[in-house]
Amino acid sequence: MTPAAAHTFFEDTKLNDLVTSPAMTVTEAHLSLYSGLTGDAAVEPGAVAELLPLCLSIGLGWRVPQPPLAVLAFMSMDWQIVRALHVGDTVYGTSRVVSRRTMREGGIVIEDHEIIDQRGETVQRGRFTFLVARRPA
Repeated sequence: MTPAAAHTFFEDTKLNDLVTSPAMTVTEAHLSLYSGLTGDAAVEPGAVAELLPLCLSIGLGWRVPQPPLAVLAFMSMDWQIVRALHVGDTVYGTSRVVSRRTMREGGIVIEDHEIIDQRGETVQRGRFTFLVARRPA
């Protein structure tokens, strides 16, 4: 049996590869812990602080079966909040490789991310740009 790879290297990425995370229902406890830690509170009652869904989505990304990217640098993020999320909503994340460019030490990988609720509607979306390592020789 071959052990699982510890990282996904630049050579392992493929255009249009879609990864979907497991889902999670946002609770009052999530909101309280997040608000207590960051001081970021929701504007309207029952709504979730704007960046909490992004944090939850990143955490859910660690629960997918693929190993994480071998990131050398997080280069940029462009993020849009489409609509408010509320306590009791269930969310999951998707990411898709939309661009990859070879460089000397690795490559640039650009991923589109979406956070989707239980109705299949996009709550937040954006694009992350990473410098990803090449597989060691």
